[in-house]
Amino acid sequence: MSAPRVISLGCRLNLAEGEAIRRLAGGAGLSNTVVINSCAVTNEAVRQTRQQIRRARKANPTARLIVTGCAAQIDPAAFAAMPEVDAVIGNAEKLDAGEWDAQAGGGERLRVNDIMSVRENAAHLIDGYGDRARAFVQVQNGCDHRCTFCIIPFGRGPSRSVSIDDAIASVRRLVDHGHPEIVLTGVDMTSWGQDLDGAPRLGRLVAAILDAVPDLFRLRLSSVDCAEIDDELFERLTGDARLAPYLHLSLQAGSNMILKRMKRRHSREDAIDLSRRLRARRPEIALGADLIAGFPTEDEEMFLDSVRLIDEAGINYAHVFPFSARSETPAARMPQLSGDIVADRARRLRTAGSEATSRFLDSLIGTTGEAVIESGGRGRFGNFAPARFSEAGLRPGDVARLRVVGREGDTLIAESAGA
Repeated sequence: MSAPRVISLGCRLNLAEGEAIRRLAGGAGLSNTVVINSCAVTNEAVRQTRQQIRRARKANPTARLIVTGCAAQIDPAAFAAMPEVDAVIGNAEKLDAGEWDAQAGGGERLRVNDIMSVRENAAHLIDGYGDRARAFVQVQNGCDHRCTFCIIPFGRGPSRSVSIDDAIASVRRLVDHGHPEIVLTGVDMTSWGQDLDGAPRLGRLVAAILDAVPDLFRLRLSSVDCAEIDDELFERLTGDARLAPYLHLSLQAGSNMILKRMKRRHSREDAIDLSRRLRARRPEIALGADLIAGFPTEDEEMFLDSVRLIDEAGINYAHVFPFSARSETPAARMPQLSGDIVADRARRLRTAGSEATSRFLDSLIGTTGEAVIESGGRGRFGNFAPARFSEAGLRPGDVARLRVVGREGDTLIAESAGA
């Protein structure tokens, strides 16, 4: 192995940062190096990080192994104590070119500073993501909210935003290098702008990007909070064809009591109302959602509120997490449910979500749409539905008009619909 290898776990933001790390480490001259960009969203994510470290060491016995990311930021000593690990650096340090220069010279074994002191979020001018059709642009980092189940603010620090000009420059650079679809990412993306002069809202940023980069085929948003969708963002979501007809909502639960105990800022009625307003203006829009099963104190009726929310809010893709207590969070001090109950509810919630996805994909059979072509004979429509096709001559990054002719599992079967 020569060029540094980066293994990013977890969210889309980590994927975007992983590409920046690869370029910074490579620019510093690091070779024969593996960087594990860790995730800490659940206990399972931390376990997988440790597992990935051991696998990376076994596969690369002579490489320098560096761990960074949220899990490393929150518990650096635990990772520094692993015999497989050569160095641990924090979430702020991992995007600092000077830190990678230092690591190329040997560097300190433990370089993790106070993430709560970070106040800036620099843009990362990345040229491309290899043969990925979709590229990620980080426009926000950190979170000022304190949901009772979440440890991520302590891994990411306070909310901070990339300027409009820097975001536009990043998008334009990626489009110029052949990426037809850009995904805006952040930890709490709908808080974008609150730390900038005039406190602009996310809709301002989205509008500015779409207007300033006319060659961009499609702009997509990562997870957003339904309590913070401003009027300008709503107008673009429902009226601009270049903004993907898909929204992934951070809902977490369908019970108002559980939402209150989570310290979320929306109600189940807010989620249902947003869904209805979006589809009244843009019927083809699809919705995804994060949902937690088995939160402390959740009874059967509260759980069923989450199951019913999938249909009532028209959720097409449900990303279900079984509750996993993090010892540093308030939710860990609440009365816990048994592991069997949590596992059973996660299974039932996933089943409801899977059924909703199947109904949605079946409704697309016979329709046509423009898909961004990915590798391996696959593409993805604006509504996030994946498709497989057999047409030759289509390369990653192409945009093709496809007709949906069937479904296999969670993948649509499509064929060329011509120009």
